Amino acid sequence: MRSLLFVPGDSARKFTRARECGADALIIDLEDSVAPDAKETARQETAAMLQAPRGRQKLFVRVNAFDTDLTATDLAAVMAHRPDGIALPKCDGPEQVKRLAHMLDALEAAHGIAPGSTLILAIVTETAASLFGLGSYRGCSERLWGMMWGAEDLAASFGATANRDAQGNMFAPYRLARNLCLAGAAAAGVVAVDTVAVTIDDLAAVEQEAREARRDGFMAKGVIHPKHIEPVNAAFRPSDDEIAWARRITDAFGNQADLGVVKIDGQMIDKPHLRAAERILASLAPS
Repeated sequence: MRSLLFVPGDSARKFTRARECGADALIIDLEDSVAPDAKETARQETAAMLQAPRGRQKLFVRVNAFDTDLTATDLAAVMAHRPDGIALPKCDGPEQVKRLAHMLDALEAAHGIAPGSTLILAIVTETAASLFGLGSYRGCSERLWGMMWGAEDLAASFGATANRDAQGNMFAPYRLARNLCLAGAAAAGVVAVDTVAVTIDDLAAVEQEAREARRDGFMAKGVIHPKHIEPVNAAFRPSDDEIAWARRITDAFGNQADLGVVKIDGQMIDKPHLRAAERILASLAPS
């Protein structure tokens, strides 16, 4: 999954449109995009969305954060309809992932869903406290598929007046959150998901932001508008040269697991290069 498009949980119209776009996954949102007095309507609408015939897109649901006391009600409304995953906002640390995983254990059992099949995407940089635990997610749950960072709620947590300059460049505290999320996901062995681009009409800037994310090690990106899907997908699509390079490396190592290094075009290629090549080739497989 390269592109994850947020869709308001109370808008069947936007969901229908999103189903027709090239996003690899949809995150049906019960949190920020839904007004407090529309939460119950959104749960009902989201349940109907999940009951629609499934296509190739994965369907996640972003529930409300644990500190709202709405999380259990959200899960009770949607889990019978088998979402592919749950996005947990304002996740302060691995204990919240464990808490969600235990709830999913019970709900999967209650609804006859295969144990462990519901994934978790933790949004891990939306509170100031969350930044201090980003290296501790490893092993917290086999359900944890990815860790995503975000800057908008973090700015509110800091009491900041802005998180970007006029050119859209992130200020230092938010670059720190981005980098810690990336390192934390790598340490946990899960997918690092880049935050959404907030410039709606500047598609070149969206693609540049996505390319920088992929360059640094992110494997997917959140999206808030359908027109961002193609630039993001293009940015995360390996080039022909990268694919050829990856295949040369994997072919050189072949089935000889005991090889430490190989020589290609006068360069010494070792196991970190092999892992990078395997990651490129794995990204070509269907989601």
